[in-house]
Amino acid sequence: MTKKLAIGFISFRFAGTDGVSLETEKWANVLEGMGHTCYYFAGELDRPPDRSFLVSEAHFTHPEIRDIYVRCYGDEKRSSAVTRKIMSYKELLKEQLYKFKHEFGIDLFITENALSIPLNIPLSLAITETISETGTYTIGHHHDFYWERKRFMVNSIWEYINMAFPPHIPNVYHVVINSSAANQLSLRTGISSTIVPNIMDFHNPPPAVDKYSEDVREALEIDDDESFILQPTRVVPRKGIEHAIELVSRLGLKSKLIISHASGDEGYDYEKRIREYSQIMNVNTLFVSDVIGEHRSQTEDGRKIYALNDIYPHADLITYPSNFEGFGNAFLEAIYFKKPIVVNDYLIYTIDIKPKGFKVIEMPGYVSTNVIRATRAVVMNKEMRREYVEHNYHLGRKYYSYPVLERKLNALITDCFGI
Repeated sequence: MTKKLAIGFISFRFAGTDGVSLETEKWANVLEGMGHTCYYFAGELDRPPDRSFLVSEAHFTHPEIRDIYVRCYGDEKRSSAVTRKIMSYKELLKEQLYKFKHEFGIDLFITENALSIPLNIPLSLAITETISETGTYTIGHHHDFYWERKRFMVNSIWEYINMAFPPHIPNVYHVVINSSAANQLSLRTGISSTIVPNIMDFHNPPPAVDKYSEDVREALEIDDDESFILQPTRVVPRKGIEHAIELVSRLGLKSKLIISHASGDEGYDYEKRIREYSQIMNVNTLFVSDVIGEHRSQTEDGRKIYALNDIYPHADLITYPSNFEGFGNAFLEAIYFKKPIVVNDYLIYTIDIKPKGFKVIEMPGYVSTNVIRATRAVVMNKEMRREYVEHNYHLGRKYYSYPVLERKLNALITDCFGI
């Protein structure tokens, strides 16, 4: 392939450590390694300013966009005023998309969840019409679909959902992150897709602990003779953190359970339940999102803020008892940082990941005696732990590395442009 493309990523936001932003960064790294140039259109951006096109109305948290969202869900009827508002913001956003395309000379759009999750209805309609009107080749990178979320199923916008989530347009090539999504997309819409799993840069191992991060255990008040058990997720119900608490309680080892992320935008009731359950189960659970951030920094009172990459190397065990995941970034991170992992047999793990042959402690939906026994053996047996993590790293490099993504993106771009 010789032609170098100007590629425009489009979403609600490209900022922070959410899964979509992280995977977009990996795609951009691979695409730029192939010689292409990447640009970004969103309502929140932390990308290079000279390649960014910020439009506040593209974010689902924009007050007017949020108002449309609230008025379109939970009822099967909408007012004509809401329709007019949707159309007004669609036109505004479409005008900005045209400017984005022309300012940067965009050859290829890549939409990140913007054509699969109906959070910003005007944006998705604007993207769909822009694609149709300009004929711009587009890769729709779909991490989640509306039918996977109960809150989207009662609505007054079915004609828009059928039009744009995702659109059935010849110059749109659809990418999903697991085989279940591919099956459902085909069954529900007749649209075929390419499966591109999430990836990590396995050909470049993580950096070693340095002077900044060498005191992580001390900062988190983890004793030398304590097991450091890391739950590297947000505190939301589908993460199944109560299973991690039960596991730590029943291990019978001196341990601390460290939860890296905050509750986020899904409320704090579940966090309250987890705090109470930790007390009931007599588990020393630490919520440390105040000292773990996207980048190394400092709190207002002068404490270090560590990146998550600073935390992983110090952990003895990763818990990942999720009930549902679109793929499972934390699974790949554990493999990348060569840490043993306890993983629940959520659907995508069972269908797509497990058959690859990873050596993990598998939880059958609950904390069984066998899970306790296997976890204790891995934590206490250094040789077994080394065997597990080296085996897993090799498989990660084989199935979920940057070269795998590059091959798939090359094929998609060739399908688009015939080059």
